[in-house]
Amino acid sequence: MKILVISHMYPSTYNEVAGIFVHEQAKALQEKGIEIRVISAVPWTPFPINIISNKWKRYSKIPKYKDWEGIPVWYPRYLTFPKAYLFESSGERMYKGIKKIVSKIYIDFKFDLIHAHSALPDGYAAMKLAKDFNVPFIVTIHGQDLYITANKNIKCLIALKKVFKQAKKIILVSNELKKIAKNNIEFGDNTVVIGNGIPINKIYSTKEYHLDTNNKNIILLSVSYLIERKGIDLNLVAFSKLKNKYPNLKYLIVGDGIEKKKLQELSRELGIYDKVEFLGMLTHDEVIKQMSRADIFSLPSWNEAFGVVYIEAMACGKPVIGCRGERIEDFVENGKTGMLVNPKDVDSLAEAMDYLLSNPDKAREIGARARKLVLENYTWEKNAEKTIKVYQEVLNNAR
Repeated sequence: MKILVISHMYPSTYNEVAGIFVHEQAKALQEKGIEIRVISAVPWTPFPINIISNKWKRYSKIPKYKDWEGIPVWYPRYLTFPKAYLFESSGERMYKGIKKIVSKIYIDFKFDLIHAHSALPDGYAAMKLAKDFNVPFIVTIHGQDLYITANKNIKCLIALKKVFKQAKKIILVSNELKKIAKNNIEFGDNTVVIGNGIPINKIYSTKEYHLDTNNKNIILLSVSYLIERKGIDLNLVAFSKLKNKYPNLKYLIVGDGIEKKKLQELSRELGIYDKVEFLGMLTHDEVIKQMSRADIFSLPSWNEAFGVVYIEAMACGKPVIGCRGERIEDFVENGKTGMLVNPKDVDSLAEAMDYLLSNPDKAREIGARARKLVLENYTWEKNAEKTIKVYQEVLNNAR
């Protein structure tokens, strides 16, 4: 079976962890005998755009092709605009930017199906390519289409509905996303929920949760883009409420983003700057290593589509803290496989942290149950098996 994957979210020399979940799925599929080729379109950066800012300069340096851990990946350019201006036409522009290279790939790789990750722009481009090459296409919704794109304007919503109507199957990464889609987009019966996974071979720690408030620094960890909805500021405030009770508590923040300077200033205002370390962007391997060393993983984020970082931390045997009413409730059960707190509620967050810190035996049990749950249900191998069944169903129906 030959599959063409289209995803603007994919590791590149610009960002080696962006879309890592798409890459991990591609590797798992390939390990099960599926032949994969990937198109990851990137913004076109002609002169003088490529010298205006470091961001656009880095885009221009992305190679046109790279073998990414055994997965052939092409990075064709397409026209984009700052701040997602005219985003409703982004799918059409992506299609025009990638159709030439797709035609060349098809000469030696006659793909049976196109799998797009996100409906706009990737799914829209896939929809047009599927017609050109007379093959079916499916789309995986990771969250942005429903949380952001659908609410931009009516033209974006119309573009999304067009993709959803023509896709042979729509994969959603959580049950909560399916509920949102059903209530707001009026999906048909061509949907299926397949949660993301973790790369089991990269989970370094098999040790049990080892919290010891008397003999070592206790590490609180978060991994995310530093944007408002991730709730890193809430972690900082909750941390400050516990600093006197747990003087050996440290907070490591992995990630970068527009809120970084504000968060650094907040940590100074709270008097915890010396106990907080901003580690910046790390490679995926380095992220997993930090998770294996940490004691508690806390990310009180809202509008999470799935939250791969939670299951990665859980696979390392760490008790995680997240928000109620989010997609993580598919795998985080309060008090059993993690802790759930009220969104944007610092007191609730501090109570959850305090509970884990003051009850190391309970925390150890939560971490162990979380690890078992993830390894049995949320690996990329399991994800690949379910995805292949979708491919087979779509191709059988297309015959």
